[in-house]
Amino acid sequence: MTEGNSLSRLDDDDYPAYTMGRAAEMLGTTPAILRGIGEARLITPLRSEGGHRRYSRYQLKIAARARELVDQGTPVEAACRIVILEDQLEEARRINEEHRTGVEPRRTADA
Repeated sequence: MTEGNSLSRLDDDDYPAYTMGRAAEMLGTTPAILRGIGEARLITPLRSEGGHRRYSRYQLKIAARARELVDQGTPVEAACRIVILEDQLEEARRINEEHRTGVEPRRTADA
């Protein structure tokens, strides 16, 4: 791997750069909350060769949204479901707006 390739990962929101401990520290939460978010299938961390969880910046942004709800007293599974439903609602609104304005709807990876 060249230095240019490895440095480009610094800008990649999907690169799994963070260990569970570091991710929990960055979010101000515990590894148990991150495991719960993973078990609820809101995010699926990649695994290192040794089997350790690795998180990307994008995953941490999603986990932070769920953590805010957990901090307000929402159970982890419910918080994850809320985040998923919020994302689905936003996507539906975006598609409706594109139809309303006559713009061809963009396809997402999930579509």
